Amino acid sequence: MSNHSRTQSLVFGIPWPELNDGLFYSDVVPHSDSELTLIDFYSRKYKNSAPLQGWLQRIQNGQISLDGRVVKDPNTILSGDSVLVYHRLPWKEPDVPHLLEVLYEDDDMVALNKPSGLQVLPGGLFQQRTVLTQLCWTVKKQNSTLNIQETHPVPVHRLGRGTSGILLCAKTKVAKTRLAAYFADGTSLVGATSNRKAERSGTRKISKIYRALVTGILVDDKVIIDQPIGIVRYPGVAKGLYVASPSGKPALSKVEVLERDEKQNCTLVQVEIESGRPHQIRIHLSFIGHPLLGDPLYIAGGQPSCFDPELVDESFAQDGGYQRPTNPVPGDCGYYLHAHRLVLSHPTTNEMIYITAPLSSILQTSDESNGSLGSMSVNSAN
Repeated sequence: MSNHSRTQSLVFGIPWPELNDGLFYSDVVPHSDSELTLIDFYSRKYKNSAPLQGWLQRIQNGQISLDGRVVKDPNTILSGDSVLVYHRLPWKEPDVPHLLEVLYEDDDMVALNKPSGLQVLPGGLFQQRTVLTQLCWTVKKQNSTLNIQETHPVPVHRLGRGTSGILLCAKTKVAKTRLAAYFADGTSLVGATSNRKAERSGTRKISKIYRALVTGILVDDKVIIDQPIGIVRYPGVAKGLYVASPSGKPALSKVEVLERDEKQNCTLVQVEIESGRPHQIRIHLSFIGHPLLGDPLYIAGGQPSCFDPELVDESFAQDGGYQRPTNPVPGDCGYYLHAHRLVLSHPTTNEMIYITAPLSSILQTSDESNGSLGSMSVNSAN
């Protein structure tokens, strides 16, 4: 990546090593937890990470140090202000793509074409194999040859692991603040009162348009979905699962039918989202009875296909943590969703920037397939 405006295609990426580097988690014992045993501290505070027997295994493996010394006795009594460090051993993360395409770049920001399967930020099984890691590695490699210090770009929003397409990243603190505000403002406007709805189009600084392939045939050419999205307990998802919920937060999606395939019983749609709730498009389309084709998680009604909030698997994996859930989770792939077009006001020049990410053949209309209209384009206008 460079410091100059770029609109031509560039692909970069460093192959993933066999194992990641593991992780180190530090805690300072609060005085309220003094006199607790080591096993009580971890099994209570981090019960979402591992069951009791899993934490016992980690302690006995010598993966926890107390004030710089490895401790293997789970009944060790803790003192206030002591420093605990848990070492999560290196592991092989699932295979994912490592190459990223640059769609647009200037001194303030870079737009990437994220492949399906690659997670944006570290989380869960993916602590190294992420977009953020590739950005960090690439800039570090460039700096080592130029002998300079430069911070790496950072994503200012997220795309689901199975979602492909445009991912916007900031290269400066100013750009990061302003771009993040664009996304936040768009979401907050959805919750505005009716007398402000007319102002939305004039106040929004960014527009996001997706392509999706859904099951079934949508009857209406255009559909507006304003179903709120909330969180429920769900096995294997520590912070809860986002679902359609009357008590959730406001969300708005505008769906337009592009092509119907009666033979395959599916519909190609364009979706513009005016808010940015997690998994919003997957939830909204499933809510109206048309889940994304191949979506392993969400079914009609905007709910998960397998749902038992009380089910907890106490078995643990080789590293002491919980076994990977057998039920579907949000990071599972298989669906067809692509962040296709992005229009935004440049964070420093206010110039309008238009970015388009190429479409895979399955997300192209018949006319696009025949005329190759899904190719990449970037334009700007004052």
